[in-house]
Amino acid sequence: MSPTPVRVVLVDDQELVRSGLRRILRRRDGFEIAAECADGGELPGTLDRLGEAGVDVVVMDLRMRVVDGITATQAVVDAGGPPVLVLTTFDDDEMLSGALRAGAAGFLLKDSSADDLIRAVRTVAEGGSWLDPAVTGRVLDRFRGLTAAAPSAAVDPLTARELEVLRAIALGRSNGEIAAELVISELTVKSHVGRIFTKLGLRDRPAAIVYAYDHGLVAPGRA
Repeated sequence: MSPTPVRVVLVDDQELVRSGLRRILRRRDGFEIAAECADGGELPGTLDRLGEAGVDVVVMDLRMRVVDGITATQAVVDAGGPPVLVLTTFDDDEMLSGALRAGAAGFLLKDSSADDLIRAVRTVAEGGSWLDPAVTGRVLDRFRGLTAAAPSAAVDPLTARELEVLRAIALGRSNGEIAAELVISELTVKSHVGRIFTKLGLRDRPAAIVYAYDHGLVAPGRA
């Protein structure tokens, strides 16, 4: 019996881009294009119409003429919809940081390889996050440039070690890098990350990054 395919909704105001994404995903086993939207404003109605058939991931452009990707991402997240993977160009740092704050589960450059697109879509559909390394550092720099927030009591449920791990996530560290930095195993890091997400009600690393900066756990300018 074949595994259930990953159901994808494509959102981009350029037919040429949607066509390219469609061709890449349809060539691979395990993906199904559930619907396409030519603007972010079409997305809520499309998700409603799909209803019980369900959608596993939305792949969405950030810059669209009527309703942009940030606004559309926020609407999907607020409605408890599927995770969103946003597509962007190399110089879209401001839009990317906005999408991260809106709740996007990941971002990918439009000129990424087909294999990276496949991995990113599958990872986000499975509940993970995808932060394109080509732009992650610059997006985090935008957060570091913000005015520092006061440390918040909202992080009180975390242990001292969990706070260290959360700060490291906010600085863009991978699990392997955190393990080396704290001299613990990568399995232990994964366990800490899971508990952090559960205690703070976070669903992925992008949400953890925003949370850490919003609650004063990382000082602007720190690398």
